[in-house]
Amino acid sequence: MTKLYSITDMTREFDISTRTLRLYEDEGLIHPERRGRTRLYRQADRHLIAQILRGRRIGFTVAEIREIIQMYKEPPGEVGQLKLLMKR
Repeated sequence: MTKLYSITDMTREFDISTRTLRLYEDEGLIHPERRGRTRLYRQADRHLIAQILRGRRIGFTVAEIREIIQMYKEPPGEVGQLKLLMKR
């Protein structure tokens, strides 16, 4: 059984606002499970939020973070990743 976390759990753990989590969801960076109006976050969402926040601390924009996340999720795999990194 997969443990789910509430938006309150996430805001407390990462010391961020609910508005920040909703922004990341609106920007397509995270996709929490929805039950009615309730957002439920999986372990994978927690990991992704930690990576997003790390990228923000380094100075990446939300758009750059989205591009990096997509690079690892979609084809063409390593070739596409290498081309994007070389372009940067």
